[in-house]
Amino acid sequence: MSGLAKYLLENGCEVSGSDISESKYVQKVVKLGAKVTIGHSAENVPEDCVVIASTAIRDTNPEIIRAKELGLPIYHRSDLLAEISREGKFFLGYSGTHGKTTTSGLSSYVLEKAGLKPSYVVGGIIPELDTNAACQDGKFFCAELDESDGTIVKYVPNICVVNNLEADHLDFYKNGLQSIKETFEKFISKMPADGVVLVNNDCNASKCLHCHKTMSFGLSSDADYFAKNIVFEENYTTFDVYFKGKFLCDLKIILKGVHNVYNSLSVLASLHQAGVDLNLVKPHFETFTGMGRRFQYVGEFCGVSLYDDYAHHPTEIKATLSAAKTSFKSKNVIAVFQPHRYTRLQNLWDEFLCSFNDVDRVVVTDVYAASEDEIFGINSEKFSAELSEKFSSPVDYFSGDMKSVAKKLFPSLKENDVVITLGAGTVTALGKELLKLNDEVVGVAG
Repeated sequence: MSGLAKYLLENGCEVSGSDISESKYVQKVVKLGAKVTIGHSAENVPEDCVVIASTAIRDTNPEIIRAKELGLPIYHRSDLLAEISREGKFFLGYSGTHGKTTTSGLSSYVLEKAGLKPSYVVGGIIPELDTNAACQDGKFFCAELDESDGTIVKYVPNICVVNNLEADHLDFYKNGLQSIKETFEKFISKMPADGVVLVNNDCNASKCLHCHKTMSFGLSSDADYFAKNIVFEENYTTFDVYFKGKFLCDLKIILKGVHNVYNSLSVLASLHQAGVDLNLVKPHFETFTGMGRRFQYVGEFCGVSLYDDYAHHPTEIKATLSAAKTSFKSKNVIAVFQPHRYTRLQNLWDEFLCSFNDVDRVVVTDVYAASEDEIFGINSEKFSAELSEKFSSPVDYFSGDMKSVAKKLFPSLKENDVVITLGAGTVTALGKELLKLNDEVVGVAG
């Protein structure tokens, strides 16, 4: 939502809105001229506006109720993004169950660094650019296309990447993966005649998708674009890219894990299909440090390193922890997991139980409900008890907010520990809380 607000502000629109709490996202749009109120109230709604809301906003929200009373037009955020994408630029869309924030951010970043002045709206802050959106006069428009609520069918990109498809958001997709595949089939069926869909050849679900022109990427030579000679070093990864069996270019990235080989490969392929001169963008792949909250370094104290990751699906958690195991071979990796939504924990319970094999200790915090109500029998205490039965390493359940969790975790941390927070909720604040505790201890000792 903040990215859309920023795009509109840069396009000369008057923007107001509300949020439940202060954040860096709120501060950024306020600096650009938006009027933002903390807390939802009917009084926040102007009498002559168009209302844009996200899926998280229910019909019982006082601002939605007031907008209906005033007879104001009310649109979903996807309607606004779809309208922006129809402004005449070459539309690059990045989708899939995992990786869409990283791929849309990486594409926007390398185009920006190459001086091509792209416009973009993505789902996270691009660290080197310190923004999640821009309205510029270049040829390209890049966007992250969210499938979580089915609204992806509203978009018609010129080129679309489908990173992968997997069962998720089962509160919406009642028939699981089959429902997701049907939604994506409907989405890509609307692609223009000269449009290109790039699908992950190593994902059985996504490689079955077909449109006017479907191309593939992957790690085997039967893909249209494939990575070969992959070398994982401690601080970077290199590989060669082949197109239709012929060498296209070499690529160096500093992102960790094999999943980021897929991400980088798909972005390169999309830009190649868009006619971008690869010599302009290739050097910038190796300066992209990743999106905010994607294996993001938070800080360290007394030999303890802190990282934060948005992973909230079993596959994402496995990918992040596998990358951690490769990167921190001689260290003690501690995963702090905050389940995101009761429905996701319920529907993927067994998959979550099998997601932590690459760590030395797991800490489970209370479920982050988002906009959901509690589900009887689905909670973190029960989950951690079952995990401890399956998992040979220590498992702890720490209740309360992140300040409370930090106070319980801090005394047990020691040199060579690596703490990785996992989840889409408030667990992102844990690293900073641990740093504060250490400062207090140092201050007392001093």
